[in-house]
Amino acid sequence: MLKSELLEIISNGENSGVEFKRDDVRPEQMAKEIVAFANFEGGRILLGVEDDRTISGLQREATQEWILNVFRDKVHPQIIPYYEEIEVDPGVRVAVVTIGRGISKPYVVRHSNREDTYIRMGDRSEIASREQQARLFESGGLLHVEVMPVPGSSFSNLDLERIRFYLQDVIEDPDIPLNDATDQWIDRLVGLGLMAEDASGRKVCSVGGLICFGINPRRYLRQAGIRLAAFEGSDKEYRAKIDTSLDGPLVARWRAADSGEWEMIDEGLIEIFARQIDPFISQEDDDIDEGLRRGKRQHYPKEAIREVVLNALAHRDWTKSVDIEVTAYSDRLEVISPGKLHNSMTVKKMVDGQRSPRNPMIMDILRDYGYVDSRGMGVRKKIIPLMREVNDTEPVFEATDDYLKTILYKRSKPDV
Repeated sequence: MLKSELLEIISNGENSGVEFKRDDVRPEQMAKEIVAFANFEGGRILLGVEDDRTISGLQREATQEWILNVFRDKVHPQIIPYYEEIEVDPGVRVAVVTIGRGISKPYVVRHSNREDTYIRMGDRSEIASREQQARLFESGGLLHVEVMPVPGSSFSNLDLERIRFYLQDVIEDPDIPLNDATDQWIDRLVGLGLMAEDASGRKVCSVGGLICFGINPRRYLRQAGIRLAAFEGSDKEYRAKIDTSLDGPLVARWRAADSGEWEMIDEGLIEIFARQIDPFISQEDDDIDEGLRRGKRQHYPKEAIREVVLNALAHRDWTKSVDIEVTAYSDRLEVISPGKLHNSMTVKKMVDGQRSPRNPMIMDILRDYGYVDSRGMGVRKKIIPLMREVNDTEPVFEATDDYLKTILYKRSKPDV
């Protein structure tokens, strides 16, 4: 935001989309305004501006971190905010917190063992009535998080070559822009759900678009990617052999070779993960074969690991600002997918083969590329049978209100 734009907003005063707050506002009061905007049409909170439009500026240390803590600790479900600071005069800065229109309504403030629902009414934030809450619950099921806008992003943050290949060679879409005209591409991508309109009317990347085809998605969506760690022992107290965050678009970049086959020219997140984790889930043999090569034993069936991680990427809750975690220990591999199981899904239903995709667009793209099969029954058809056959162990699934954890144990039967 430009300084001139900020000053114009301040001069117009508070309204249904703008709230002024002093820098010393309490966390629960800040959360109230956030929730009210998210339950309405989105809006902006200007921190460091008085009710009478006087600019007092930021006084608090580490304001951005404080704001993010409010979002994390007081607002539920979690929201992806856009934070920026504008210098009005030398040494005088105003924080602008942009909240998009909420998808997972109703949003509540968690404070003092209570959950309160607020909604924006003109220039005030008020407790929602029972009827208003009913409408919020109804509207909360109309959209999926994967199509919500990612504030601050733009068309330039998408890898157009990956998208062009997807449309032209993967799904053979007849409606592809004939040239690189930005406006034509933006209109097409909005139609596909890969871009969306934010609270200010700008066309930005959608969550799903950035996840699948974004350039360095974690720049704008910190929970994108995978947190990969490996430890010497059976818990995190042992020395870490690796602890890193993997970033990249979900799908690889391909091109059509002369043979008619697809040729990969740049890895996607799935391929990056497979390459990075391999040294920590396999072991070289002591003996060298006739070709002077050492064999390699896999501690887990690769297809089972791949399926677990794909499930985490396809079905996680993208409103939660935490990473998917994949951790290799000396005796097991754990994959934590953020978010409660979708709708009425339970572990038993999942194991029995029921399907309830949380992010159908992302799932469709993975299916189009062949990363997942059309049945969508990877737990029942792949993970469980493979672990039984190869490792003689049972996968363990632990579901809470915050995550789904899948545990794969090393083989219990000796190698033949």
